[in-house]
Amino acid sequence: MKPTILSTKKLTIAQKELFLNAGIGVVDFDAITIDLIAFEAKSDIKNVIFTSKNAVKAIQNAKIKIENCFCVGDNTRKLLETNGYNVLETAQNAADLAKIIVENYTKESFTFFCGNIRRDDLPKYLLNNTIAVEEITVYTTHLKAKKIDRSFDGILFFSPSGIQSYTTVNRIDSVAFCIGNTTASEANKHTDQIIIANKPTVENVIVQAVKYFNHNLSSQI
Repeated sequence: MKPTILSTKKLTIAQKELFLNAGIGVVDFDAITIDLIAFEAKSDIKNVIFTSKNAVKAIQNAKIKIENCFCVGDNTRKLLETNGYNVLETAQNAADLAKIIVENYTKESFTFFCGNIRRDDLPKYLLNNTIAVEEITVYTTHLKAKKIDRSFDGILFFSPSGIQSYTTVNRIDSVAFCIGNTTASEANKHTDQIIIANKPTVENVIVQAVKYFNHNLSSQI
């Protein structure tokens, strides 16, 4: 019997095909929703931190001149560059980005465009190292708890809030495939069956799941 995966984020047709071509079934839904909100910011900012594509989308139509961008994830970088922004530094997670800033930009100050639900790690680390950071909330995350009445062989998680939403009315009773260490830390509160993507992209989470189940199927033959 072929394995079936649950994704806590709606997948594109191309992303679903990665599973289907590997003989793996997939069911998807959005465990969270994002709303872009009105915000106030200076029209000219030297250094801005983005830890998600949602924050980039939130400021796309704002008339803000940004000199340097510091971001988390290759996809966030691509979106920034597509919109004409100069990306000075990229890291695979917020903790690594904070370390890069502390090591190389001690005399700079930063603006952090973020959501209403965000971890304290990055701003706290910067402030503890006497680097000024102004936080501006540009989008809100809403949990969409949904009771799942069947079991799956694996579950894909893409954010800590996605896990919080899912576990409001469900248990994690199979392998949790997580987009990064921050998401994995949240998953670890509920399970020790965790596999973390090599890169913080949806596609890499899928690749890890396909590898895992293909290996398990071949070992059973």
